Amino acid sequence: MIRIENLRKEYPGAVPLSDVSVTINDGDVISIIGPSGTGKSTLIRCINLLEKPTSGKVFLDDMEITAPGCNLTEVHRKMGMVFQSFNLFGHMSVVENIMAPTMDLLGMSAQEAYDNAMKLLGTVGLSDKALSWPDELSGGQKQRVAIARTLAMNPDVILLDEPTSALDPTMVGEVQSVIRDLASSGKTMMIVTHEMSFARAISNRIFYLDEGGIYEEGTPEEIFENPKREKTRRFVKRLKVLEIDIESRTYDFLGTQSLIEDYCVKNQVPYSLAKQIHLAFEEAVHQCIVCTMEKPRVHLTIEYSQENESAAFALEYGGNKMDIFEDGDEISVSILNKIVHDQKYSWDENREMGNSLEFHI
Repeated sequence: MIRIENLRKEYPGAVPLSDVSVTINDGDVISIIGPSGTGKSTLIRCINLLEKPTSGKVFLDDMEITAPGCNLTEVHRKMGMVFQSFNLFGHMSVVENIMAPTMDLLGMSAQEAYDNAMKLLGTVGLSDKALSWPDELSGGQKQRVAIARTLAMNPDVILLDEPTSALDPTMVGEVQSVIRDLASSGKTMMIVTHEMSFARAISNRIFYLDEGGIYEEGTPEEIFENPKREKTRRFVKRLKVLEIDIESRTYDFLGTQSLIEDYCVKNQVPYSLAKQIHLAFEEAVHQCIVCTMEKPRVHLTIEYSQENESAAFALEYGGNKMDIFEDGDEISVSILNKIVHDQKYSWDENREMGNSLEFHI
């Protein structure tokens, strides 16, 4: 079991982890997901003490491994690490790469180390590459050797840092297959990954990192089907978000259209959908709301889903109760009805911007 208490990691000008407290149970297979720069790799490197935490504590089986004087060699025997970049020794053959740490750190004889290495090469499907040199292998084969080398130490915990990110897409599947087999072996595993379908299939727990810590955690079903928090929802649904505030009838209409155009280009929104987003903004926001109010206040959120190439509008606006699909400009509403669906309107008289409207394109 791993227990983390108030872990913090600072770098000059950045604090990827501000306060992390969590327990990893024996046999857990945990995928760590989240946007770039949110501390995913930093977290597992701190757990393995490859990075020294700025503050906080990490316990392994009730032993505080962050305590001064802790035996790091013993920690690294119990916690193996698989890196993005393989880290194989180029001057050693494949089998020697696997043998070396078991002889140096576990005191195995050469014959024991060789037998163990060959068994593990069979496990990862590379028995025929035992005498090859690392530069004779494909990226996927190198990563499988790196996994076999980690397994040779028989660690209690295996940490994997983006194990497929450096691979050609054609090689990803072979490494994922090995990791899937490992996940069913009962080993405790933590995997930093950007492959969402892989994370969902392999894990019993998901950590979504953001805002300096574990922003949300749950089962794969909870995180991928019913996330509770907004940033998690946007990430797992692959939503690209643009927010616009309008507080005057004389706002920069052309500048706002340019902002929407840049958003569509940056996120590779299909041309036909981009045209409909522009049209929906002009008719729903500009014509039906801004142009009808003396002092408009509008907050618009546009969400583009890369998963299904659709867009959602969420509008909050002030003024009197007004559902634009019931009370808006007749021509604008006629245009909107041709391109939008699933309209949902609500009114809350206790809010400054009491009108809420959602629709999809």
